[in-house]
Amino acid sequence: MVCDDLIQNIFMKLFENITSIKKRESIKYWIYTTARNEVYSYFRKRKIDITKFVSNDVSNIEKSSDDNLALQFELKEIKKMILNELDNCSIEQREIFLLKEYGGMSYKEIAVISKIDENLVKSRLYKTRQKLIDKLSRIMK
Repeated sequence: MVCDDLIQNIFMKLFENITSIKKRESIKYWIYTTARNEVYSYFRKRKIDITKFVSNDVSNIEKSSDDNLALQFELKEIKKMILNELDNCSIEQREIFLLKEYGGMSYKEIAVISKIDENLVKSRLYKTRQKLIDKLSRIMK
């Protein structure tokens, strides 16, 4: 299976490079980056358009909440609207937004993972947020 092969490649690379990872906390970022690169490489080799695999289901990274049901429903609806609007953004903008807002990563961590300058991360995130604010403010009126 493709998933099994990709996972095996990722952990083989981890095993081969474990001594070069200086901080233990960096392992999760290293694994994420390697997994991301392996998946993109797989798609590139097979000339598969990755945009058709974009998912709006981020429920597995949601934080649980004890708020009342009405507030949870409202937040879920707003989240749906945001994710729908993210579909109109570039893959780079969408990825940075999701890593920051749902992944809780810092600008520096996102820059390292994305292999871009930290200021570019900030710029893309700012532009994405502005687009979302503009679109959602029109919807919410």
